[in-house]
Amino acid sequence: MFFSVVIPTYNRLPILEKCLRALENQQLDPQWIDGYEVIVVDDGSTDKTIEFLEREKTSFAHLVLLQHDHRGPAYARNIGVSNSRGDHIIFIDSDLVVTESFLLSHAQALAKAQSKLGNDCVFTYGAVINTCNFTDPTSEAYKVTDFSAAYFATGNVAIAKKWLEEAGLFDTTFSQYGWEDLELGVRLKKLGLKLIKCPNAVGYHWHPPFSLEQIPSLIDKEIQRGRMGVIFYQKHPSWNVRLMIQMTWLHRLLWGTLTLGGNLDEKAFAPLLQWLIDQGKPQLALEIARIFLNWYNVQGVYQAYAEAGGKS
Repeated sequence: MFFSVVIPTYNRLPILEKCLRALENQQLDPQWIDGYEVIVVDDGSTDKTIEFLEREKTSFAHLVLLQHDHRGPAYARNIGVSNSRGDHIIFIDSDLVVTESFLLSHAQALAKAQSKLGNDCVFTYGAVINTCNFTDPTSEAYKVTDFSAAYFATGNVAIAKKWLEEAGLFDTTFSQYGWEDLELGVRLKKLGLKLIKCPNAVGYHWHPPFSLEQIPSLIDKEIQRGRMGVIFYQKHPSWNVRLMIQMTWLHRLLWGTLTLGGNLDEKAFAPLLQWLIDQGKPQLALEIARIFLNWYNVQGVYQAYAEAGGKS
């Protein structure tokens, strides 16, 4: 099989470089892989991403660079798929650093699953390990918090191109943060595709250590995710989707109680979070911050739902 690795990116040059160098250092086996290309779709970056990639293009033999104005990851991934040569697509994010056996692991898992099932109605979902270690991201150990129960998430997934085309690619109505990949997953599930876990295809998802300065942007993401969640629900109005986007009385009660109706907000939590950060526990601080971040998300969901004419 021939892989097209599709990577949307927006202002992530330092970690993107590590991502691309890891993809150039793959251990291939012609029994499983005919070849591959790495399609970077720049979503209007302003951090000299384009200048760097054009200057260093001889270092990235598999790179195909595409550009467009800032329109979000759904549009960027569609552009990548539409311009791909591969019969199979791998989606990763531009802050993911993979191991040397990444492509081979996906290829072997796909081929074995197809042989076992007698059809190609499968896709593989690799492991994603979160890390704050920029110098050596692949040294991070797997943690309980790295577990994901998602059916189709574009952080590390491989799928035959024809299924993406049959499902209709990503819905570009999801122009803000969140849900465009899981919504496509609902359509893929309706086509009968089976998820195959592929733990050997490991990607290390880098993000900077949590700090209080990140809180405003994290809150904005949660509000955006709430808005996009309502679009998700409007397309697939089911109880399962309501649970996914936190649009239930259970979520309202849970996060409302834990934040005392929103009164325990980012300002109230700030001293505790800063103390944990000073103790060298930024990840624990982030997990605690999710208490009020989830409240912002739930509020964003219900506000967007009301604006769309729904009833809470």
